[in-house]
Amino acid sequence: MIVILFFLYGLAIVGLFIAGIITIIVKSSNSQPVKLGVQMLIASVVLVVIGGGACAVMLANS
Repeated sequence: MIVILFFLYGLAIVGLFIAGIITIIVKSSNSQPVKLGVQMLIASVVLVVIGGGACAVMLANS
């Protein structure tokens, strides 16, 4: 069960990262502010750090 949750968590992070990159590219080509895309990238990095910390805690407790 935990492996499935980690897999879904990883998919969510990858999806958020790719959507952020695409948003930045599209908005910058249309001369619009790219704040939303940058926020999505920052959120994906934060989620990677949180996920890595959770994984380290689980490995340390096993």
